[in-house]
Amino acid sequence: MESVTVENYLKAIYQLSDASGGAPTGELARRLKITPGSVTLMLQRLAKAGLVKYAAHQGVRLTKKGQRAAIRVVRNHRLLELYLTNTLGLPWDEVHEEAENLEHAVSDRLVARIDEYLGYPARDPHGDPIPETSGEMRAGEGTPLAECAAKTPFVLLRVPDRSPDFLRYLRDGGLVVGAQAAVLENQPSAGVVTVGVGQRQVSLSREMAASILVRPL
Repeated sequence: MESVTVENYLKAIYQLSDASGGAPTGELARRLKITPGSVTLMLQRLAKAGLVKYAAHQGVRLTKKGQRAAIRVVRNHRLLELYLTNTLGLPWDEVHEEAENLEHAVSDRLVARIDEYLGYPARDPHGDPIPETSGEMRAGEGTPLAECAAKTPFVLLRVPDRSPDFLRYLRDGGLVVGAQAAVLENQPSAGVVTVGVGQRQVSLSREMAASILVRPL
């Protein structure tokens, strides 16, 4: 099995896993843009390699071996994103795709040097936690912006959505990780959340606002 393909599968399973640790194969096929039949064949091969536990119509879950491999790729990806942003000045709406290409090629030694150079950061440019060297995932935090009432000031902590257009829209409105802002209006019936950032206003659908995590002040 090609290592890049294996790592992409393991990372996608890890990211799609729910509280019980399982990931639906249909969602996996959509995430990887591969036919369900091809996904089934690959999962059978990963199961034989001891990386996943898979049974037809029951989803897939990572074994401890598979989880270690998946977290390693996630760690590579998030450190590379931060390195590209902090060192090369790439905007946060461009680093995801670049990190996708690089995450499989970097050695553990280089990743360790990047981690040291950046001062052992806890989060990437989008606010996602960077796994520890041991493979332990740092705890996430934050309240969905959609749950904040009007007049609530907050600090933006995390934007899990990786759509470049969405990230660019937030950046242009001043809504980046660490930014202080306030909810101006939260209208569930209209499905709109309006945020004030300095003199600017940013309107978001409740779906978009639900994917943004903040710390109310």
